Formats: sequence, structure tokens, C-alpha cells
Amino acid sequence: MLRLEGIIKRFDTGTLALDGISATIDTGAFVALLGPSGCGKSTLLRLLAGLEAPSHGTIHWDAGHKPGPGEIGFVFQDATLLPWADAAANIFLPLRLRGESRAQAAPKITAALAQVGLSAFATARPGALSGGMKMRVSIARALVNEPVLLLMDEPFAALDEFTRHKLQEDLHALWRRTGTTIVFVTHSIYEAAYLANRILVMSPRPGRIAADITTALPEGLGRRDGPEYSALVRQITATFRDVMPA
Repeated sequence: MLRLEGIIKRFDTGTLALDGISATIDTGAFVALLGPSGCGKSTLLRLLAGLEAPSHGTIHWDAGHKPGPGEIGFVFQDATLLPWADAAANIFLPLRLRGESRAQAAPKITAALAQVGLSAFATARPGALSGGMKMRVSIARALVNEPVLLLMDEPFAALDEFTRHKLQEDLHALWRRTGTTIVFVTHSIYEAAYLANRILVMSPRPGRIAADITTALPEGLGRRDGPEYSALVRQITATFRDVMPA
């Protein structure tokens, strides 16, 4: 889908956030950006979204086509829902900004709610939803435009462990079902190992790609239970020991 070549990002404050990032992201991949806090994971995500520009280096899109408005979905750590609007209206927001009427958008909203298991909560406002349900609405809002690339910035970090595990399972199943390309930021080794089929391990700031790990875990709800998962977690943990300063 895209290729990063020599990406450097230095902020106006002088902080060097990213230093020489080069990588490819294949169509249909689930890529985890894994690293300690402050290593530039979110900055790299913002570059992919077009919210920031690199100081040096280039981002090459397949066949020179950079996705247009609505073709890149973004899910933040906080659900960022409109508190006065119900779930359906929150999901409608990007379609409304694109000029669609509510009647035109209705089938898409219904499909997006079904994708995240919230068909029965279309008229519920955020105040009546749990943290996990709010995040589902946020994911549905990102999916309603059928993006070619879904960017997720630690979306499950603030959730309890039970809810987090459930949403990880649901997100992985959704990815297998839709084939959407996903880039997912996390600082959890266990989350990256469970979700991704490719893990880019980033070094402490300034962020660099310290390791590129391809995974091959069995599919299904038992992904966490087998020896392959445990071995992958150990591999990633050992990699972190190598890249973290003493």
C-alpha cells in the first residue's frame, strides 16, 4: 500500500521524534507499531494520516495514489464522541461532513453498527454506554466510510483487561472478515502479539525501526492459548531488552 523512505520528524521545539524510518506496509496487513512511551509511534501514525508532514524523507503511496478524505480512518485513544448525539448520529458525522444526507447514509450507519455489535444501541447516547461500547462506536465511525487504511492510536489502553481482551478479539475478527489494512499503535507486547501479523518494534526516542517481526499464529479465539503465542511474546520481549538502554 505504501512505502516510507528515510522519514525524519523534528518538531519546532528541536525535539527529534523520528530518525530514519523506512518500512513498507502491504495492503491487507495488520501492522502493530510497538514501543515505549515517547518513541514516536503516534507521530508516525499522524504522518500516515496526513496530519503532520515529515521534516525529511518521503511517503510513497501505491501507484502514486494518496488516499483522499474519508479513505483513511483514525481511532484515537479516547472515543471522542459528541456527548449530545446518539451512537448513530456520531457514526453519521464523517458522512455528513462529506455532504451525505441522513437518509443516504442510513444503510452505511446500520452496517457499521452491525460490524461492531451495536445494532441494538443506535439511539443510545455516550452517557448511557460503557467505555468499551463507546470505543466500538468510535471504531464504527472510522469504518463507516469503508477506509482503505485504518489507523488506531492505543484505542484500548484506558479499558479494563476484560473489555480490552474482548475488543481485541472483535477487532481481529473484523480485520479477517474485511481485509482492511490496519496500523495499530500500542506499548503492550501482549496486545501486539495477539492482534498483528507484522510487528514493527521501535526504539526509544528518537524513534527508529529496531526490529520487523512477522507473525504466524493460528486463527480463532485460542490464539493466546498455544505455544506459538508464548514463543512470540518471548521473542518480542527479548528484542525489547536488546533495544532499550541499560
